[in-house]
Amino acid sequence: MMRHLAQTRVACIAVAAILLTGCTTFSNDGGFGAVSTTASQRLGKDAVYVKTDEDREAVFKRTRELLSKPLGMDDAVQLALLNNRGLQAAYGELGVSEADLVQAGRLPNPGFTFSRTHWSDGFGISRTFSVGVLGLLTLPLATRVEGRRFEQTKLETANAMLAVAADARKAYVNAVAAQQAALYAEQVKDSAEAGAELALRMRQAGNFSRLDYAREQAFYAESVAQLAKARQQSVMAREKLTRGMGLWGSGTQFELPDRLPELPKERPQLDDLESFAMRNRLDIQAAKLRTESVASSLGLTKATRFINALDVGYLNNFETDKGHERGYEISVEIPLFDWGSAKTARAEAIYMQSANRLAQTAIDARSEVRESYSAYVTSYDVAKHYRDEVVPVRKTISDEMLLRYNGMLASVFELLADSRDQVAAVNGYIDALKDYWVAETDLQQSLGGRLPPLAAMSATQPASPTNSEGK
Repeated sequence: MMRHLAQTRVACIAVAAILLTGCTTFSNDGGFGAVSTTASQRLGKDAVYVKTDEDREAVFKRTRELLSKPLGMDDAVQLALLNNRGLQAAYGELGVSEADLVQAGRLPNPGFTFSRTHWSDGFGISRTFSVGVLGLLTLPLATRVEGRRFEQTKLETANAMLAVAADARKAYVNAVAAQQAALYAEQVKDSAEAGAELALRMRQAGNFSRLDYAREQAFYAESVAQLAKARQQSVMAREKLTRGMGLWGSGTQFELPDRLPELPKERPQLDDLESFAMRNRLDIQAAKLRTESVASSLGLTKATRFINALDVGYLNNFETDKGHERGYEISVEIPLFDWGSAKTARAEAIYMQSANRLAQTAIDARSEVRESYSAYVTSYDVAKHYRDEVVPVRKTISDEMLLRYNGMLASVFELLADSRDQVAAVNGYIDALKDYWVAETDLQQSLGGRLPPLAAMSATQPASPTNSEGK
């Protein structure tokens, strides 16, 4: 009697646990809280999932506020997080994954069968109420598997958000650099046009050689072509930034600053970056959860490989000559031809595939950190060399040439020739500065969206401005 009570109690506890597991419901934030927290902690920005008219109105007001002034680099990132429709579509994966989790935690619907038959001297009524036992038994494990997948989806969605932010940041750098280069190309063209016109007049007066005249005309012709090319590159870079920020209509009329942010005073010392990336990268964390989920699925497959269907039903039949007939039935497929070995082999292959992909993700991440750090160091050193060596020397030469011209020790054409020599130095500095900010963004992305905290603080301290566009 006591044993029977104990068995009954254990059965009741098991049924209660299954029923509680079957009460899985949708969360308040739909999993978006993980994305929002990542944006706040790693980018210092707000991520918004636009689902209602109130959300759209709030995003519109914030967008209008950011567009009311020249865009900064952080403004461009924030606009992308608010308006990029591809990112909003990626957020939909959270809803799909959470729906799968809730569905996995729901009890299977019972089945009911009713039949009524006639014969010569009577009739029979059959009623069957059935429920899938296998679904009940595997429901807790299936819920845990889908729970891991939901956490994995959160990480992957947050990582997609970081990728959109990085793309917007790089697009901003390229757009500002292209605009700056186009403005300088226009200055060069104007200077070349003035020189070509002066050369023509002196040639007509017989005071200028044919070679010198051709040289000035060639420089002017090349400057016209370079200006057209620079303007087109500026348009392309600006449109790419526009797409990244998800702007259209009047929003495309945003204003960019005249030049890129200045180079930081010093390059921060960054140590043990590979270990930091292993701890911080969301794609690695997602790959780990994916492998754990596959391992759990493998355990589930091994536990159920011999049973393809298991149903328990309650019978209540009635025949006119026999009266009511009550009982139960169990329906199970006999593993006569399929012993489940194929399912197990498939699950094991998927697990090994996931484990190897995790290992490759880690290997790729370490390589990306080393590569992006090398590019970061090199681009900083090159930009600093232009800032501290090339541009100041070119400015000194220009100042001295201007003094010689004012003292009538140099001709106007020597002054123009010196101006031509400055073109390569100025364009080189613009490209070097652009390469640095792009390299810093790539390094941040390879580390999981941010630099180590102390390094990030020192990387935001700019040096004193340098007049890189000498006249």
